[in-house]
Amino acid sequence: MKITTIVIRVLIGLFLLFASVSYFLHLTPEPVTTGDFKAFQLGLVASTYLMPLAKGVELLCGLSYVIGKYVTLANIVILPVTLNILLINYFLAPETLPIAIALFLANIFLIYRYWDNYKSVFTP
Repeated sequence: MKITTIVIRVLIGLFLLFASVSYFLHLTPEPVTTGDFKAFQLGLVASTYLMPLAKGVELLCGLSYVIGKYVTLANIVILPVTLNILLINYFLAPETLPIAIALFLANIFLIYRYWDNYKSVFTP
């Protein structure tokens, strides 16, 4: 189970690093969007701070996962991001839903594996 945890942690980390670095360095072309997802994406871009903030969080958490330091903190910080990725894909872009589901479930798995580190948060 320890090897599985390391593999999933590193895979999530590499995925988050790729997504954030490609956003900041414009390595991949912008996907063509239509309909409600296009309106949503235009709103995110118009906010000017939300996408860089989310991608910055992805970058820091991706580094944390790959290096193996502060993974407990990264699990909690990235949870709202992965939840939003899942919900956005579910409601607006279902063609990429399998990737979003895998990312969210991997995040939940890592929280489960590091659960002992969270116990003190839930004790009175």
